[in-house]
Amino acid sequence: MGADVGDSAHVTRVVDTAVSTYGTMDVLVNNAAEAGVVKHFLQSNEKWWDHFLTTNLKSQYLCIRRVAPIMAKKGRGCVINLSSGGGTRSHRGLVAYDASKGGVEALTRALALELSPYGIRVNTLVPGLIATFAGEPEEASRMRDSTVPLGRGGAAEDLAGPALFLASPDAAYVTGTKLVVDGGVLVQQRSPQVDTYRPSDFPSLADLVEG
Repeated sequence: MGADVGDSAHVTRVVDTAVSTYGTMDVLVNNAAEAGVVKHFLQSNEKWWDHFLTTNLKSQYLCIRRVAPIMAKKGRGCVINLSSGGGTRSHRGLVAYDASKGGVEALTRALALELSPYGIRVNTLVPGLIATFAGEPEEASRMRDSTVPLGRGGAAEDLAGPALFLASPDAAYVTGTKLVVDGGVLVQQRSPQVDTYRPSDFPSLADLVEG
């Protein structure tokens, strides 16, 4: 079913439907996110900021807030929050995106501490360059994938196993941490994404937008 997970009423409807259909809620995977259009901070506005913080961070808060009481009453549950390299490395032109992903990782740590007495584990899954770029030119895909130490871009299947591990009894003693699935991108000295928006593209003083 479709929903806006940045809207608490929509979140309530989705969770209520899931519980009425399956009887309970054991695992929550927060995967809604958007990177959006590259924009320099000096050309940004409040609407731009709010959009990313709502889509990438507030949505996770709303979903966990609705699901956590259900899990707490059972004495067990698992929450997996998806972040990205932006929570660790900075990208030019993606200030709001990076801030939202850093917030996701801080939210994971804080909630792991607060929810652990109720048997709820909270962890972060950090995907790398996963092939989700619909319609991307083949040459652009090859260039991006060539920056990955393991020599290829990731696929959705590369995330399935790590996510299942975090949700499984094998991870019963794992909470408040992040599992990076990126083919080695973040261990490089320099993240390849940092050059997607070069300093030569920055606005001139004449193009600055008042905040």
